[in-house]
Amino acid sequence: MSITKKDALFQLIKSLSKSEKRQFKLYAGRLGVNEEKNFMALFEVLDKLEEPDEQVILKKTKIKKQQLSNAKAHLYKQILVSLRLNPLQQNIKVQIREQLDYATILFNKGLHRQSLKILDKAKALALHNFENNLAYEIIELEKVIESQYITRSLETRADDLIRESILLSKKSVLLSKLSNLSLQLYSYMLKKGYVKNEQELPFIQFSFERNIPKYDPDKLDFKERLFLNKAYLWYSFIIQDFIGSYRYSRKWVDLFHEHPEMKKVNPVFYLKGINYLLESLFILQHITKFREVINRFKKEIDKKQLTINDNTASLASLIYYQNRINLYFLEGQFTAGLSIIPEVLKEIDLYKSKFDEHHIMILYYKIASMYFGAGNYDQCIFYLNKIIEVRELNMREDLLCFSRILSLIAHYEAGYDQNLEEQIRSTYKFLLKMNELHAVQRKLIIFLKGLTDIYPHELKSAFERLHGELKTFENHPYEKRAFMYLDLISWLESKTKGVSVEKIIKEKARAKIK
Repeated sequence: MSITKKDALFQLIKSLSKSEKRQFKLYAGRLGVNEEKNFMALFEVLDKLEEPDEQVILKKTKIKKQQLSNAKAHLYKQILVSLRLNPLQQNIKVQIREQLDYATILFNKGLHRQSLKILDKAKALALHNFENNLAYEIIELEKVIESQYITRSLETRADDLIRESILLSKKSVLLSKLSNLSLQLYSYMLKKGYVKNEQELPFIQFSFERNIPKYDPDKLDFKERLFLNKAYLWYSFIIQDFIGSYRYSRKWVDLFHEHPEMKKVNPVFYLKGINYLLESLFILQHITKFREVINRFKKEIDKKQLTINDNTASLASLIYYQNRINLYFLEGQFTAGLSIIPEVLKEIDLYKSKFDEHHIMILYYKIASMYFGAGNYDQCIFYLNKIIEVRELNMREDLLCFSRILSLIAHYEAGYDQNLEEQIRSTYKFLLKMNELHAVQRKLIIFLKGLTDIYPHELKSAFERLHGELKTFENHPYEKRAFMYLDLISWLESKTKGVSVEKIIKEKARAKIK
């Protein structure tokens, strides 16, 4: 890991916008204390550096080496305080917590009535935005104040607070169980991927049914419904029920359409819902609905109907471009899709500190696939190598698996067959080691391995035989996922018909739209 990634202060400073830097300087200037000059000097130096360099810092500031750690910690804290004061950072949660802090200060000053008045408004805001944990925390402080601030209405007031506390406590428990289940399923998906055979399915079904809490669907609020849909979505993905994943991702997104104000309160949840809805439609190959969803999403971004900050801007960009590429795939528009690649690479460079490496590699795989579909095998191999050569990266096995398989096919198509046998052996060993060798991959590897022994006039019939073998897996519940990453069927049809794979997929797309 680079020094830059380890230095939290350097990362924070580099994440600041021009307006945030300007606000921090104004904030620091108002402190008006001589010793604050050291941390401002430190800020200025780090802001100008491309990478953190301790020697440069010590040379350009009056900070001694033994003081540097404390100076950096102090600067980090002051930047956070400045950001907290920034109106752009004032989301609902921050506003509610701020009111809770004010109420606590007033309570400690003995100003009970004023404290209760602020808490009452903060509680209403929390409940309106389904922030039940914060509302519960507010009620707990109200109970403390009421126990000391005696009024004639204490008896009825106590009953109200107890009733509210019990209700919110039950809702918090339910929400916690739903969010825990959602997280467990998501973790399973990342570690294990899809269910691979009939033996794994009963375990997942039993585990899900055992952990899903009892609930009354008519009494669920926004967040409870959200996490319930998230849990069912991940369950559907794991068991490869993609109609189910579409159904629950659709419900997830519809929740935000029912409560449009929540798009600004919980923008990340909304963006994730859009992403899973598009992913489900892509797997189901539903071109018309996919196009409708992504066009609507783009309009929302352009009209600034979402809360856009550093985090959501990068996430929205990732979701949009990843699925914009997917739309080109669905339509078979590979050559036309090449025009978007410079734009995607520019976004990767812009948000490289925000995108995790796994998602960058997914974008590289999609770029490679675009070049493959357009017949540019050299560029396809170039971007696949960006994935294959990263040894230490911990990412999903299916991405690593199909990067190598697509690379083999691209080398074959490009005529680079001098090292093909060695590549095949290397890929075969890799798949065996990762326990990722399914029937589709195994048949393809065996086919490629035997290509060197096939006479040119026998190629067409060989491709036809492989097509027939793989076609039987196209709708297989546990083998069909291979075709989500690589449309082997269309590639083989292009070989037997003597036309481009782009033409084959484009014709299939037209048929689906009709």
